[in-house]
Amino acid sequence: MSDLGIQFGVDGGGTSCRAILLAKGQRVEGRAGPANAASDFGGATRTLHGLLSELAAQVGVTWRDLATGRGYLGLAGIMSDEDGRRLAQALDLPKAVVADDQNSTIVGALGDADGVVAAIGTGSFLGRQSGQTIRRIGGWGFHLGDQASGGWLGRRALERVMLARDGLVEDSDLLLSIAAQDFGPGGIVAFQFRASPGDYARFAPLIAASDDPFAVSLMRAGAAYIRAGVTALGWQPDEPVCLTGGLGAHYAPFLNLPVAPPRGTALDGALTLAGRT
Repeated sequence: MSDLGIQFGVDGGGTSCRAILLAKGQRVEGRAGPANAASDFGGATRTLHGLLSELAAQVGVTWRDLATGRGYLGLAGIMSDEDGRRLAQALDLPKAVVADDQNSTIVGALGDADGVVAAIGTGSFLGRQSGQTIRRIGGWGFHLGDQASGGWLGRRALERVMLARDGLVEDSDLLLSIAAQDFGPGGIVAFQFRASPGDYARFAPLIAASDDPFAVSLMRAGAAYIRAGVTALGWQPDEPVCLTGGLGAHYAPFLNLPVAPPRGTALDGALTLAGRT
């Protein structure tokens, strides 16, 4: 850490980013717009520079001072170490670690404890922390993975809607409710060509809260994936399993695992990881 005690963490995604800065005995936090390095590298760089500059000004340090401190930026869209180095160079923060947002999510949820995190939102991934070693599985995206996620639930539900339309499975109030949402004749077919994972995920809360037999079967299938992932990560029975993301808590009744509430957020995790650099 620099003589000014500078340490900062960032949690950035496609909707917004948050940052925290410790310097000169002060602690300040802020929020700004999107910071997805894959979809808009230049925009993410500008957003991060603006947000960190604002926080630095609040505590009376310069950008050059920031470059001497410990920083960890957990960002959506960072797919490789090279991506991270490129963004750190663009920000002129050579000592900062720039990585995807998975490790910061895991460390934020667990703190310094050993355990497993299942992050289930629009997408999904799982990770285990043992000591300061982190192992992760999943997170391969909507087309190749993201099992149990909101996008996965929504796509499976629309597939079922079309099977019911063809008379291959029984229709239900849930399927009729999904089919009635803004589609119209042939709308589901058109939807698939323009839909993002987030568009599919908008049906997930309806599915997760439903007692429809098909919805329950989907939740059980998602839970089976989570349990398999937890086992593959080497989870030990005395370790907590934290469920994060917008859908994580909905899986708790299906898991038969010792679920524990997260200790903190991905921003907390980023700050902790900054201290480990």
